[in-house]
Amino acid sequence: MKAETLLPLTGYVRLKTVLAVYPVSRSTWYRGAAEGRFPKPVELSARRKGYPVEEIRKLIDRPEAA
Repeated sequence: MKAETLLPLTGYVRLKTVLAVYPVSRSTWYRGAAEGRFPKPVELSARRKGYPVEEIRKLIDRPEAA
C-alpha cells in the first residue's frame, strides 16, 4: 500500500504504521532512532508514543538521509 493512503496529512502515527510505509524491522528502527537516523517518538500519553507524520514523510522523500 502506498504511503499516501496510510499516512494522514498531519498528526502522529504509531510505529506499526511507520513500518508499513518504511519497511525496516522494528529493531532496525529503534537502533536508527537511537543513532539519530530516524525520528524519535513523541510521548502522546503515559503509555503511547507516536511519530510526527511530517518527519516520516521527509524520511520517505529522502531515504538517503537515513
